Amino acid sequence: MREPFPVRPPLVGIIANPISARDIRRVIANANSLQLADRVNIVLRLLAALTAGGVDRVLMMPDREGLRVMLHRHLSRAQGPDAALAAVDYLDMPVTGSVDDTLRAAHMMREAGVAAIVVLGGDGTHRAVVRECGEVPIVGISTGTNNAFPEMREPTITGLATGLFASGRIPASHALASNKRLDVTIREPNGAVRRDIALVDAVISREQYIGARAVWKTDTLAAVYVSYASPQAIGLSAIAGLLEPVDRFEPGGLAIELGSPGHCAFELTAPIAPGLMRPVPIACWQRLEHAVPRRVQQHTGIVALDGERELAFGQHDEVFVTLYENAFLSIDVAACMRYAADAQLMRSGAGTRLPVPGFCTSTTTQT
Repeated sequence: MREPFPVRPPLVGIIANPISARDIRRVIANANSLQLADRVNIVLRLLAALTAGGVDRVLMMPDREGLRVMLHRHLSRAQGPDAALAAVDYLDMPVTGSVDDTLRAAHMMREAGVAAIVVLGGDGTHRAVVRECGEVPIVGISTGTNNAFPEMREPTITGLATGLFASGRIPASHALASNKRLDVTIREPNGAVRRDIALVDAVISREQYIGARAVWKTDTLAAVYVSYASPQAIGLSAIAGLLEPVDRFEPGGLAIELGSPGHCAFELTAPIAPGLMRPVPIACWQRLEHAVPRRVQQHTGIVALDGERELAFGQHDEVFVTLYENAFLSIDVAACMRYAADAQLMRSGAGTRLPVPGFCTSTTTQT
């Protein structure tokens, strides 16, 4: 017997970072930047699929880069492929053009009771959403520079899976996956404590100042901590992925201590940004276990979270990195689409089946 579907309003949040994929790594690695029109097209495809999945209203983060204006032009048409899409309501919030917009939007969407939040951005954008979304599951669409967390998938499929879940046609037990997270804690001599999170990697740099947020100079790195790492990844987690892969959903993570050229076990060449291959001196590595803090050996430096410099620490500070399993929820798009096929969710109507010469005319009835 199929388990009952939960009853909830088909409301979905969309957080589209209008400036993702514009950091310095795009310049030094000859990678393309995603233009505003491309982002609008992604949102339109997403809306079409959400509507087909049963969602008739979405909440969206406002911006001042022009995405809202361009999207309105499409949605105001009374005919064509952009007609009859889910209604878009914008959150009533100030727009600063900074990560604070994402943090505030995720919090407001959680308070509004959205069934899920669709995130357009890179690892940093997804990390900001996870900081504020609470128990609301997220699903990622890759539009950033380094995209280890959001899977590379056509937005139409992501939107359809999200719509079917949000409208209650796919139960949470089949639709949702639990994810790992890295918690970084800095304890200062005066007793003050600073905390932040990373979804994929926390990297310790020997640099003393944050400066440009993106990290791409491997000769400044002291250690790399990952919650998971694929050998197909782009970004700093690729170092771990090519050293000792850790699956997204398997227990544990990996901690890597880096050396310097001539003072290491070996050098590993890794794609730390699109088109940017760099040698990394590996000293040693060890598995991370759930809820076991690991103290950072570097005495002064910068902590980069999911590829962006965030926290500076001094010689009297204590820095710890802790891996947590079952830390937040995401929509498993592949599992959703398998369920949709098995449960025949996309079939509609009934009529007379006409026999076609040379083809089987029997039908299979699901019980």
